[in-house]
Amino acid sequence: MPMPETMRAVVHAGNAPLRVETVPLPAPGPGEILIKVAAAGVNRPDLMQRAGLYPPPPGAPATMGLEASGTVAACGAGVSRWTVGDQVTALLPGGGYAEYALAPEGSALPVPAGLSMEEAAGLPETVLTVWANVFEAGALKPGERFLVHGGASGIGTTAIQMAAAHGAQVYATAGDAEKVALCEKLGAARAINYRTEDFESVLRGEGGVDVILDMVAGPYIQKNIDILNDGGRCVFIAFLQGPTAQLNLMRLLLKRITLTGSTLRSRPVAEKARLAAAVEANVWPWISAGKVKPVIDAVFPLDRAEEAHARMTAGTHAGKIILTPRTGLLLNV
Repeated sequence: MPMPETMRAVVHAGNAPLRVETVPLPAPGPGEILIKVAAAGVNRPDLMQRAGLYPPPPGAPATMGLEASGTVAACGAGVSRWTVGDQVTALLPGGGYAEYALAPEGSALPVPAGLSMEEAAGLPETVLTVWANVFEAGALKPGERFLVHGGASGIGTTAIQMAAAHGAQVYATAGDAEKVALCEKLGAARAINYRTEDFESVLRGEGGVDVILDMVAGPYIQKNIDILNDGGRCVFIAFLQGPTAQLNLMRLLLKRITLTGSTLRSRPVAEKARLAAAVEANVWPWISAGKVKPVIDAVFPLDRAEEAHARMTAGTHAGKIILTPRTGLLLNV
């Protein structure tokens, strides 16, 4: 079947609502695959990009979308693992909010058996982020105590399951009773409603924690330091309450605490391929065993991407928000 010359894609400009336009179909370059998108994940960095705070790296599409699942439609020169017709889910440099998207060969992974395309689309950005930050930078070990802030988010629900599968004792913070219950259902030994409880007091009483994944920062930074045990590690991946804080670092010195952080999108293609290979080797077996599964909050068609962003901005979601090129589809909301 001949390839189309154009495709539908979500575009954004200034403060205008997101809209779907017809744009040229991209062609895969050397080492790239073209994916016919079945579903794409919505992530908070998309909101930041839209606001002008997270520009695409050089060479990346100007359109949003950092992960997508679908079928390989074409392969560029030098691609050896994938062939046309393979079902994949991939970490993207951008461009996932569309009918087709380009991905480096090494950033694609096979769709795990038993998962829908919508579920598979919610894997790459979250799973690679958690692996890189919790398991590599945070060096979480079985038996250690792990805290994730924003436990009901896409990152949070993934981190809870992965840490529990690894044999850690998991704690989480969340914003209401329903989200607390979800975190505990997914494997958290204790989830804390940060609106009604002080997580610092609770976790001091629980004996502290060894590793923290934090997307909140701001006033949480000192509290994180205070509840970390000797040799503890805190990894920052976002700053929802601001990137600055006034700190007393004495406990950091006395307890030999490590504070670090990272982003995923700006990493070199080879580094993302290395992470994808590590995830396939270590996390895909957990998925096959039923220990890790994406939590899907809602699925929107491309032409309702504005509603998807509004839902994420409001913070009412639990799990992943997904877009699909299929029309007339609106699930779980």
